[in-house]
Amino acid sequence: MSANPVPLSVLDLSPISEGSTARQALRNSVDLARRVEEWGYKRYWVAEHHFVAVASSAPDVLIGAIAAATNTIRVGAAAVQLGHNTAIGVVESFGTLDALYPGRIDLGLGRSGQRRAEALAAGSRESAPRATEIRDGLVIPPPFSAAKLLSSSRLSASFGTLQQPGAQTPDFDAQVEEILAFLRGTYTAPDGTELHASPGEGADVELWVFGSSAGPSAQLAGRLGLPFGANYHVSPGTTVDAIEAYRAAFRPSAFLPEPYVVVSADAVVADDDDTARELASTYGHWTHSIRSGHGAIPYPDPETTTPLTDEQRSLVDDRLVTQFVGAPSTVAERLDTLRRVTEADELVVTSVTHRHGDRLRSYELLAREWGSSGIRAA
Repeated sequence: MSANPVPLSVLDLSPISEGSTARQALRNSVDLARRVEEWGYKRYWVAEHHFVAVASSAPDVLIGAIAAATNTIRVGAAAVQLGHNTAIGVVESFGTLDALYPGRIDLGLGRSGQRRAEALAAGSRESAPRATEIRDGLVIPPPFSAAKLLSSSRLSASFGTLQQPGAQTPDFDAQVEEILAFLRGTYTAPDGTELHASPGEGADVELWVFGSSAGPSAQLAGRLGLPFGANYHVSPGTTVDAIEAYRAAFRPSAFLPEPYVVVSADAVVADDDDTARELASTYGHWTHSIRSGHGAIPYPDPETTTPLTDEQRSLVDDRLVTQFVGAPSTVAERLDTLRRVTEADELVVTSVTHRHGDRLRSYELLAREWGSSGIRAA
C-alpha cells in the first residue's frame, strides 16, 4: 500500500436489513457516523433513493441529524437527484444546513430523471460487447447496460410520483448553473427579476458532480471546475472512462486549480477472508433485486439465504468481481490498486452487511489498516 494513503470517506445508503425497520436503519447511520468520525474518515455522504428498502430518501434531513451528532467530519449528499428537485429547493435546504453546521456541508449533484430520459431516447442501441480488462491489477468489467432497467414500468411509476403532474425533467446542466447562481447571489429570473436565496446565498457548501460514464456529468464537472465523484461501486465498467473525460474537460475555477476525483468502492472487511466472504455472501442478492427492476430488497441474512442461481449471478457478476471483500490487508491492497489506476485524490467506501455490528467492524478494521494518520493528514 502507498506510504501516504489518500483520505477515506464513507458512503451510506442507510440499508434496511431483513427483519429490521427504517427507524433502526436511520439510527444505525447516525451511530456509524459518530464512529467513523472517531476513526478518522474525512466525509460522511448519504445517497438519495426512493421506494426501496433503504432509509436515505430524504438526504437533507438525514444530513442534519448526522451533522448534529458529530463535530468535525464533513457531511453531505452523494447525490441529490436533480430530476426530482428544483434548484432553489436544493439551495435553500443545503443553505439551511450550512447555516447550522458551517463549513462542514457537501452538496453532491446527480442525474436522475435526465438519465432515464436519455435511456428511453437511446432505445435499443447497444455498444459493442467488451471483454473484462485487468488494468494494472484493477478489474474493469464490460459496461452494464441500464437501458432496460431505466425503462421499466416500476421506475416509470416511481419517477412519475416524484414529480408534480405534467412536470418535465429539467436540463441537468441548466439546473447546476442555477444552483451556482443562487449560491453566488447572481440569479436572475427569465423576466429579469433578481431573486436571492435565504438561507443559501453565500453558503459555504462544497459542490460536487457525480457520474458513472464519460458523458455529460463528467464533462460538466470538468467544464465548471468542480470536484467529480466517479461511481466504481455502481458502474465499474465505465469509471475509468468517466474520470478521463472529466480530466480532459477540466478548466481551473474558483473552486479548484486542478482536477479532484473521489472514487467509490464497495467493501466488506472482517478479521479474516473467510468471515468477510460470508458477510458479503448476500450482496449479490441485494444487487440483483436492484438490477432486475424490483428495487433494493431488505438486505438478506447470510444465515438464511440460498445462493444465487447462475442466471441471477450473470446479471450482477460485474458488481461481484469488483466488490472488495476480505481481511484488512486484502481490502486495503485492492483499494490502493483502485487509487493507483484511477489516480484518485480520495476514496469513498460503502460497506453493507446484514448486521450493524459487522458494518461497524468493517469500517474500523479498514481505517486501522489504511492508516489513521494518513487519513487525517490529507
